[in-house]
Amino acid sequence: VAKHGNRSISSKSGSADVLEAAGVNLDMSPEKISKCVEKIGVGFMFAPAHHSAMKHAIGARKDLAVRTIFNVLGPLTNPAKAPHQIMGVYNKNLVEPIANVLKSLGSKHVMVVHSKDGLDEISIADDTYVAELKDGAVTTYTINPAEFGLPLGDLNDIKADDADSSLVLIQQALDGKDGAAKNIIALNSGAAIYVSGMAKSLQAGINTALEILNGGSAHQKLDDFVRESTGC
Repeated sequence: VAKHGNRSISSKSGSADVLEAAGVNLDMSPEKISKCVEKIGVGFMFAPAHHSAMKHAIGARKDLAVRTIFNVLGPLTNPAKAPHQIMGVYNKNLVEPIANVLKSLGSKHVMVVHSKDGLDEISIADDTYVAELKDGAVTTYTINPAEFGLPLGDLNDIKADDADSSLVLIQQALDGKDGAAKNIIALNSGAAIYVSGMAKSLQAGINTALEILNGGSAHQKLDDFVRESTGC
């Protein structure tokens, strides 16, 4: 997993904020990130460190406090050039076009998603629109948690006021605590497992994700990442 992310711009906490709260070192060099990926299978690329020009837009983005084209540019400019991705977009109308952009950029298997309730990820509370790039073709469809044996959840159960409270929800889910947080992580990580080629279907990917969450190895992986990022 080579994640490319940033601090919060249009939400209360971004992926970088949460990882920093967990103890992850965000200031790793590209060489150190590569070493982490090779050693434990996880790396995080802090966007401002890899795309210095982007920092000039940060002030304006924070002042606007709404999602803009920069929310799309970040995932599209992943320095790792990962050919297998799950990518969320902030508008339904971007789902299929972005999948075609990723196709043009050489991606192999991708899911681009936006949920009916407005999330830039697969939702636990509503339908999610998907454009899937596979075998050189883009197909569009809609999915719902119930299709995969998961109950509809309440988005209020996964809302967090800041990075620390978001981290608490994530850690509880990584410990296998039942609820909306674990289920939405299973949906999205299951999709990542599927597009990576480690599962033959989205259902199989979600099942694998649930097994990992329930077994505790996901939390151990986070601990490994914290340790390696601060020492590698």
